[in-house]
Amino acid sequence: MVGRRIGGAVGDGVLATVVAVGVAVVGLEAFSMVHWPAFNASNVTRAIATVGQVGAAVLLIAAVTLMRMRRWPWLAKVLSWAGISAFVTVTLGMPLAATKLYLYGISVDQEFRTEYLTRLTDSAALHDMTYADLPPYYSAGWFWLGGRVASVLGMPGWEAYKPWAIVSLAVASVLALVLWSKLIRADWAVGVAAATTAVMVAYASPEAYSAVLVVLFAPAMVLAWGALHRPQTSEDVATAGGWGAVVGTGIFLGVSAMFYTLFFGMAVFAVCLMALFAWIAAIAQRRRDEDRAGLWLLRSLWPILLRLIVIGVISGVLGLITYGPYLRKSLSAHMSNAALHYLPEAGSQLAFPMFQFSPLGVLCLIGTIWLVLRAASSRRAQSLGIAVVAIYLWSLLSMTATVAGTTLLAFRLEPILQVLLASAGVFGFAEGTRAMYRSLNEPNRFRAVAVVVGVVGALAFTQDIPSILNTEITTAYTDTDGDGVRADQRSPSAVSHYHDVDAALLAQTGRPRNQTVVLTADTSFLSYYPYYGFQALTPHYANPLADFSARADEITRWSKLKSPAELRDALAHSPWRAPDAFLFRSSDDSYTLRLSSDVYPNDPNVRRYSVTFPKTLFEDPHFRITDIGPFTLVVVR
Repeated sequence: MVGRRIGGAVGDGVLATVVAVGVAVVGLEAFSMVHWPAFNASNVTRAIATVGQVGAAVLLIAAVTLMRMRRWPWLAKVLSWAGISAFVTVTLGMPLAATKLYLYGISVDQEFRTEYLTRLTDSAALHDMTYADLPPYYSAGWFWLGGRVASVLGMPGWEAYKPWAIVSLAVASVLALVLWSKLIRADWAVGVAAATTAVMVAYASPEAYSAVLVVLFAPAMVLAWGALHRPQTSEDVATAGGWGAVVGTGIFLGVSAMFYTLFFGMAVFAVCLMALFAWIAAIAQRRRDEDRAGLWLLRSLWPILLRLIVIGVISGVLGLITYGPYLRKSLSAHMSNAALHYLPEAGSQLAFPMFQFSPLGVLCLIGTIWLVLRAASSRRAQSLGIAVVAIYLWSLLSMTATVAGTTLLAFRLEPILQVLLASAGVFGFAEGTRAMYRSLNEPNRFRAVAVVVGVVGALAFTQDIPSILNTEITTAYTDTDGDGVRADQRSPSAVSHYHDVDAALLAQTGRPRNQTVVLTADTSFLSYYPYYGFQALTPHYANPLADFSARADEITRWSKLKSPAELRDALAHSPWRAPDAFLFRSSDDSYTLRLSSDVYPNDPNVRRYSVTFPKTLFEDPHFRITDIGPFTLVVVR
């Protein structure tokens, strides 16, 4: 029974993935064949995106209609998969059709994400995005898969980022639909998957590697509750005793560890909280009298604990695939981690999306009401409700942790909260309209009203997604890509000179890019070309094993040396692999680097400062100096 259920789910997942990849690839290729105007200069791509969203809605409506008629079930499945993946493709791909860059371009956090994909496109070996000779600290799963796709297609990492992000989001969305369809009735599964996909695209898609988990989080929590909470009245034989859910939950947690450590921690916390509630429920059900209470405590705990252990083993084995090298290295190395040193205003308050004046706010409010009303009678409400409680508890723990000088980055969990409440909102809307439908005794007219309100409300929200993502889309057009082109046809930035810098480095070092370490403050250079960096963009995205602060001090010490001989000696005795080249900005009689330091608990949490190297430090045959546009390249001979 377990094998059949898992096999059926895997089979549907594979077929759904094929459909999603096909739809996304064909759609993106079709978009690229037309010369579209820039999004920030025209409303044409926005208009075509709206048309595409309506087309995707038609596919989903057709799928639901066939499901309710119980006709051609396989056609209904394929239409639902195609509709969900088409929605993701057109909503993100069309506004970005005239640029090769993804949301946020190469700016803000997208710089280091692109650098990571570039690193894993260059090599399949798990490796830190910036530093030489270090295993990765940030979960590599999404980037490794994208790197392998880019390598097979012969694309540079920066150029593959956009199509890989959109395709992976389309695949994750249809997999969420497949998972929902194994947990609830098929037509409701389409509705809740469509709603959560829309919320994910609107609020989580800029961080694509985490968004693939966001859209899966709600059904995974329902699955986890089914694995841990097994009332004696359930049909254990018919449902394989919940062991299929145990395996599925373990796989979800393991994939979370491979893709995004924070969400893995949050998911583990939620599952453990579910185990506690399941134990309390089991005690309440099985305890018969005061004298035997202790015995029932133990008997109630063991089945839940066993399932929790199996989930932990599965997730641990998967997580070690990407995190094992780092854990092994950390046992014998000094670490300094600033990754959790960030507390924006959103992280200092609890999020209440149900009280926002928007279509999403209304849906979340309906979901909140439904969670409370159905907490005692619906397993779906129980699972989603516990997950919501877990997020609020995590947020409070994160705020409390500030006393100890750190945080738990709870503000990054808001998209998950929105998806959980939106899922509940769909169930609340469906059950509420069904109740009204029965009480009013006007089935035909009221059913049509409910369908129209649901569809129109969904379209009102989805067509506004490009506006929600306006800043992210605009940045993709104003940033300069790896070809030295700005998609809005304006003058490119200094990035347009990176090609010449790369050519000079290859010629002067005589080594492949992945054997050269470059010290530069223009770290976006590493996003386009797989050179190693001596120092990362900020301490918060630096590998804890790299000792960011000590490296910064060492760079400052080098800048204060008096002669080229002293600099050569300092480089030769560097505690870390020394730079093979420096990429500076030139200013009068000096070269400058703009570096950063951690100033948490301040917000912003990063302080920028400049380090100045006298030009006389490099007046030596040991250094080869080349001026390239606004840059000065110094190669160590």
